[in-house]
Amino acid sequence: MLVILNIYTHLGELDDVVERLMELDEVVDLYEVTGDYDIVAVIEVDSIEEFRGKILRKLMDLKGVRGTNSFVVLHAHKRGGRILEE
Repeated sequence: MLVILNIYTHLGELDDVVERLMELDEVVDLYEVTGDYDIVAVIEVDSIEEFRGKILRKLMDLKGVRGTNSFVVLHAHKRGGRILEE
């Protein structure tokens, strides 16, 4: 299961948050972005319970994280430039 997580950071804390996110095995893609969020992380977990109980708690405990907004991927139609078969 994939979760797309948008992360808000406190001013001046972006680099520290990115470094700590890079250490988490569950974070499979990590982007610094412009717009409403500072970071977008793609997280791969076995279940929503694992995300809520383990990953989200770790993220919210990171110094510099101001808030998050998450999206659970229900179905992937195309990934890595390749169309996925149903």
